[in-house]
This record gives sequence, C-alpha cells and structure tokens, in this order.
Amino acid sequence: MPSMASQAILSVNAGSSTLKFARYPLTPSGIGPADLKGVLEGNSVENELETLITELTQQAGAPQIVAVAHRVVHGGSLFTRSVRVDDAVLASLKTFNALAPMHQPHNLAGIERFRVLMPQVLQVACFDTAFHATLPESEKRFALPDALYEMGVRRYGFHGLSYQYVRDELLNCSARSKGRVLMAHLGNGASLCAAQAGKSVATTMGFSTLDGLVMGTRCGALDPGVLLFLLEQGWSRERLQNLLYRQSGLLGASGISADMRILRASTDMRAERAIGFFTNRIVREVGGLTAVLGGLDVLTFSGGIGEHDAHLRASVTHSLKYLGVKIDDTRNHQATAGVRVAIHDAQSAVEVWVIPTDEGSVIAREACELFTAPH
Repeated sequence: MPSMASQAILSVNAGSSTLKFARYPLTPSGIGPADLKGVLEGNSVENELETLITELTQQAGAPQIVAVAHRVVHGGSLFTRSVRVDDAVLASLKTFNALAPMHQPHNLAGIERFRVLMPQVLQVACFDTAFHATLPESEKRFALPDALYEMGVRRYGFHGLSYQYVRDELLNCSARSKGRVLMAHLGNGASLCAAQAGKSVATTMGFSTLDGLVMGTRCGALDPGVLLFLLEQGWSRERLQNLLYRQSGLLGASGISADMRILRASTDMRAERAIGFFTNRIVREVGGLTAVLGGLDVLTFSGGIGEHDAHLRASVTHSLKYLGVKIDDTRNHQATAGVRVAIHDAQSAVEVWVIPTDEGSVIAREACELFTAPH
C-alpha cells in the first residue's frame, strides 16, 4: 500500500458548466496545502474530466487519489455531517433536488460521474447546510403549520463550508473568535451567519439559496405576495424560477451586470442604485443578527466581493459605527487578495477581518477524516 506521503484527496465542486478541483496531499497530521488546482468549463467538461482523471491516476510520481470529496449544497435534515456516498445516500440526496434546483442536480451528477470513472475510490459528500444544523428551533421554523415542517419546509442555511473554514481560521488568529461572531460571505451568492462559541445560531439564507441578501442574480428576501401577484398574471413556474435565480439581484436592479466590478466602474446611476441595494441589505441584516447575538465581537468578510471590494467593506462598517465598529482605512484599502488580514482600528470595539475562504480544503479535510476512520 502506498505511504501516506504518496496519497492525496481530490476536492470537487461540480456546477452546471464548470468543475473546480484541487488536490491535497495527505500528511501525518491530516492534509497539506493543495499542490494542484484547476477549473474545467464549457461544453467539453466531460472529455476534459476523463483526461484529468487519467493524468491524476497514471502520471509517473503522482500521488494516489484515495478519496474524492464533493461539495453538495443540500443535505436536508438527514445529513448533518459529511458522509461516504453509496447508492442509498445518493438516492436520498436526489430527493433534495427541488430544494436547490440550480445546484443540487449538478453536484450529484458530478458524484455519479466520478463513481463511474473512479469506482474503487471513496466518494464523500460534504454539505453546505451541515454547519447550520446547530440552529435553534426558533431559527429553523417558519410560522407555518407543523405538517409543512414535517415535509421539510424549514430554514436550512447555506454557505456552511465557507463558514466552517472562516470559523477555523478565526480560531488561529483571534482571541475573541469564540465569542459573538458575524461572518459575511459576499459574492455572486451572498449570506451572513451569526455564530456563538463557534456554532451557527442564525443565518440569512433559509429554505433555499434565494433568501436574505441581494446577490448577483438573486433578489434575496422577497414578499411572497409578489409571487402570488405574478401567478395571477399568468406567470409559469419556469418563468418565476428564471426571474428569481437568474434575472434579479445586482443584475435585475442595475439592468447592466451581476458583476460588482463592472458596476463599480460604471457611471450609470442604475449601477449606483444596485450597489446601494446590496449594501443596505447587508447593513440591515447585520443589525438583526447582532441583536440575536446580543452584541458583536468579530466581523469577517469573505467571498469574491467581501475579499476584493474595499469600498463595500468601508460602506458597511461605516454604517455600523453605532456598534463601535471602526476600520483602519489604510489597512482596508491595502488588503491583499488571498491573504488573511485584520482591518480594524486599534480603538474599534469590534474586530474586523478579511478572510479568503477555501471550501476545497474544508471538504478535503472532511474526506480525510472519513478515509482514515474505521468503518
């Protein structure tokens, strides 16, 4: 059997037209830093995937892939921790496709393909919802009849793999990390998570990835009466789904783009308006989650926008002065992409961190634990 030094975990995030991957060598203490990363995209993903697996398994000197760790958006109420994938697990996960129609089917298609191409290798499913299994009942339930809760109509929360990474990073750099922490994952998908003693106690995404903050193409929190009205106007389910997932958010509000970088560079007033919506919703939800926590010790920014947009961080934190939040403008604007950095002023009552997330390493670590554990 190959030594641990010549073994590795492959992490995979399969989307509708892309497949992100990274290889993490096994070490005596777990996993090491990724030694290979890449993205397969476009219509040729299938052929490229077969080529990739051939290279990973047959290249001279390449470590043996002992497990493939898959990011899966929805684990429902059944899966609150990462699991080994077998036929029964896969069948159960498919029942959640309707809960995350833009993500779950593609995640599972990736698992199925790897099971065919690497049949002797352990396949592990790691869930975005699992981190939020600690939500109290008051945060899980809607004010709806119990029968609907039993059907699975409840708040699940998402971006859990990102929050797990940020939480663990904070433990290494902040003495206040076990206190009242608010994590902002801001990108094309965006949410906030309130954590106490390292555990999720509230989050902005709920039953689906549509709830909460304004996002790239998703509108966030929306009065359900709007949907009833559109149904009365003859809108079909497909048209509503397209509106909610693909035509709203920054794109819908601006009519220009879902990309914050393009909106920042635009002189069109609609771009400014969309950025205002995005910022206002963050500030509003921060206030609510801070109330749930009973105060705030640490605020973090991650995700494509959270990590790269200094203007957004400045706007949000300026609006939180009432909480004693104060950032160092120089540190904020000099924050380097890919680097964990504190941007709070020495006089700030709240620590503020920019923490680039790495979901791949989280799922690789989860798979490593399952691979090495007796079963």
